Amino acid sequence: MSGKLWGDGSEFSSELLDRFNASINFDRRLYREDIEGSRAHAEMLAAQGIISGEDLEAIKRGLAQVESEIERGEFDFKIADEDIHMAIEARLTAIIGEVGKRLHTARSRNDQVALDLRLWVLRKSREIAGLLRDLIAILLERAEENKSTIMPGFTHLQHAQVVNLAFHLLAYCAMFMRDFERFISSADRNNFSPLGSAALAGTPHKIDREMTARSLGFRGACFNAMDGVSDRDFALEAAFNASVAMTHLSRLCEELILWSSSEFGFIRISDRFTTGSSIMPQKRNPDAAELVRGKTGRVYGNLIALLVTMKSLPLAYNKDMQEDKERVFDALDALAECLTILTAMIADRQTVFNAEAMRRACAKGHLTATDLADSCTKSGVPFREAHHLARRAVNFAMEKGVDLSELTADDLASVDSRLAGFESSLDLTASMNSKSSFGGTSISSVETQIAIVREWLKS
Repeated sequence: MSGKLWGDGSEFSSELLDRFNASINFDRRLYREDIEGSRAHAEMLAAQGIISGEDLEAIKRGLAQVESEIERGEFDFKIADEDIHMAIEARLTAIIGEVGKRLHTARSRNDQVALDLRLWVLRKSREIAGLLRDLIAILLERAEENKSTIMPGFTHLQHAQVVNLAFHLLAYCAMFMRDFERFISSADRNNFSPLGSAALAGTPHKIDREMTARSLGFRGACFNAMDGVSDRDFALEAAFNASVAMTHLSRLCEELILWSSSEFGFIRISDRFTTGSSIMPQKRNPDAAELVRGKTGRVYGNLIALLVTMKSLPLAYNKDMQEDKERVFDALDALAECLTILTAMIADRQTVFNAEAMRRACAKGHLTATDLADSCTKSGVPFREAHHLARRAVNFAMEKGVDLSELTADDLASVDSRLAGFESSLDLTASMNSKSSFGGTSISSVETQIAIVREWLKS
């Protein structure tokens, strides 16, 4: 049995409940945010005349010592303290005496925990935005190097049309730019302080919530105290944003895994990011990419768990909400780790794209069939008829045992006289460069896209 810091010290609970109820084992990572919030709260209490200047100095001195003890690994985290908030307050009171008990005036653990987690999520979101920017920058660098590297573009994982590697990589730049903007806009939308909401209804003390909000870097204070302590939208949004970003990372990793296989041979991933086999000496397993793909399900699970936790909770605070921290910690930590390793893997100069293998792959699957149909259409043949003629040319190439791009002018004329003179449309590089519409795969269009991303990175 153990006494509690809250109440009059006479309350007891079983050790089993102490362990079940405590969050100190995982919310201890919020110590910086908790101490920062306490400093801001104490400054405001002193400015409002609720505590004295001497009390403020003692509290600040005590909090500095607590912070130092935690960072040096000397702090004794106790299950009996239940959470990081009470652990810090208990130690503060032990250091500076009765003055430490005044710090909790005009606040509750409900607004403390809402504040600490919100600060952590907003800061982690901005950190992740920075990591997304780093990934975009290295993808852009690789794209600039590969504007002329032709490769097959796929639909249904079947060879479709000729594109270039830069174009393909820029598609991921576009995805990650949207991910960046989601994290930034979410952080801005949720940048309001719950501190001073107290348990759920505000406080009779003459506090200045705007002062604490400003000192903590918020745009302002949330305007409803009940919402302030029970809102976890910021955590849900962060988990959702992480899930979408992981979707994009997983798609990229899936392609890198496929491309690194013998069947494709489009990329050789650096030895620093592959592993071997315990029995097969030749193996180079793309484990880093596979783990990113695997962790995507874990991040999704955290989002779903948090949604289910919140879906039926009456206002205001409920103990269920203690389950939010591990979910959002794990989701954002996993995303940050995946972004870091994938950026390093792509940036590694031992990760090499095989331009020749990509070019060879373009000569399979009759990728210029649409170009042939488009050329017929430009000569006045209705597209549906041109589509039929191009299909006949594909069948002819298949019977001959060659790719469509290898047919001669005589071959085309033998299929149908209306195809005569269009052999230039079967050229692979010409096919890629013909898609010159805005957003297309031609080198000129890709250069425009590169300029857009480069300008975005500067903003």
